[in-house]
Amino acid sequence: MAMAADDIVALIRTAMPDAEVTITDMAGDGDHYAAHVVSSTFLGQSRIAQHKAVYASLGGRMGGVLHALQLTTAVPTSAN
Repeated sequence: MAMAADDIVALIRTAMPDAEVTITDMAGDGDHYAAHVVSSTFLGQSRIAQHKAVYASLGGRMGGVLHALQLTTAVPTSAN
């Protein structure tokens, strides 16, 4: 069972309300996505910590209903 892009966005924004999330369906199958997440909650965090925060927001769905997520993260330019 695939996961809808809107559901991914909702889960991330629940954990990070200020997040700007862009989702791309990489294979057109609803199972392989790329996500670009920009949030001030990443300020001062390593890239690994940022990615862990996003994966945590997905509540264990990685490897289950969400098969693959190519992830890029950033802080807002105004937060630098």
